[in-house]
Amino acid sequence: MTQTVQSAGLSINQDLFEFIEHEALPNTGITSSQFWQNFADLINDLSSENAKLLSKRDELQAQIDNWHKQNLGEKFDFGRYKQFLTDIGYLVPEVDDFSISTENVDAELATMAVLNL
Repeated sequence: MTQTVQSAGLSINQDLFEFIEHEALPNTGITSSQFWQNFADLINDLSSENAKLLSKRDELQAQIDNWHKQNLGEKFDFGRYKQFLTDIGYLVPEVDDFSISTENVDAELATMAVLNL
């Protein structure tokens, strides 16, 4: 059975907790309580959106499963299948080429990106 540790209202896998405590946090200036509280806040802030995304994934998967059941035994038509995936929103149209820059980005990130080229 997996061991857990309680912190900031979270039930945390003990291996993850020990990694954060002993490997990730030392020498960062971030205390254990700050880290776990901020992590808990992040989870609370994003959990509703995550639930919506998981629900959408389940909905898409059910439609795909149903399509395969309805088309069992038929010769596979890639064009028709691709159109079905597009119709349900699983595939989206390709966008034109684009570029990004490090303009208006934190200086540390912008210089790290340049240094690592």
